[in-house]
Amino acid sequence: MQALTGKQKRHLKSLAQSMPPLAIIGKGGLSQAALDNVRRLLDGRELLKVRLPALPPADRRSATAALAESVGATCVDTIGRMVLLYRPCESLDPSERISLP
Repeated sequence: MQALTGKQKRHLKSLAQSMPPLAIIGKGGLSQAALDNVRRLLDGRELLKVRLPALPPADRRSATAALAESVGATCVDTIGRMVLLYRPCESLDPSERISLP
């Protein structure tokens, strides 16, 4: 996955501001079922907000990196327990795709 520029990240964060978290990772952590759910959600949309369990900050950073790498997405932003993931999806209708600046 290519790195996003600051302008692209700001654009994606503005789009996600009013989105609810659609995936919640529970106490079980990054199980195969949780990863499959995140992949499935990213196939239907390009931008996804995920809520992580209450972890110490160092563990949260490693969980965020592992999650993004496992599903082939880019971590746009992390605020507290919320993670914003972006993965372009070629199979979406062009009118539903996010155009990055």
